[in-house]
Amino acid sequence: MRAGDPGFFDRTPWGEALAARVWRAVRACRPDDGHIAHAHRDYCGHGLVRTASGVKLCEIEDGFAHGKPAIVEWKDEASFVAFFARQSDWSCAGFDPAEPVFFTGDCWARGNQRLRRAEVERFCGGR
Repeated sequence: MRAGDPGFFDRTPWGEALAARVWRAVRACRPDDGHIAHAHRDYCGHGLVRTASGVKLCEIEDGFAHGKPAIVEWKDEASFVAFFARQSDWSCAGFDPAEPVFFTGDCWARGNQRLRRAEVERFCGGR
């Protein structure tokens, strides 16, 4: 099994506790920084980035989010937690049509450097 296969990704929801930890960890970063799991040349997948007024999900290029438009932005912890508590590695990878923020029919984009539980847990590590 490989990352492009739907069975590769865990379908267990992340839950409220992890979602709240992610919000707090991203909000502790300086604006335009946050959870960027892949920092290399060219396309780096999705990241969660602190904005002046909340947290945005955006695509990352060359390891940076600077100037990248939000796919979606949350202005408060409650709405962020409500959204991410129901997400899983499978939905974030783009396989769940019930989650239009992440869903894609593009085989190249599905599972390509998307948010994963293990990476966000590492990011939240000491926070």
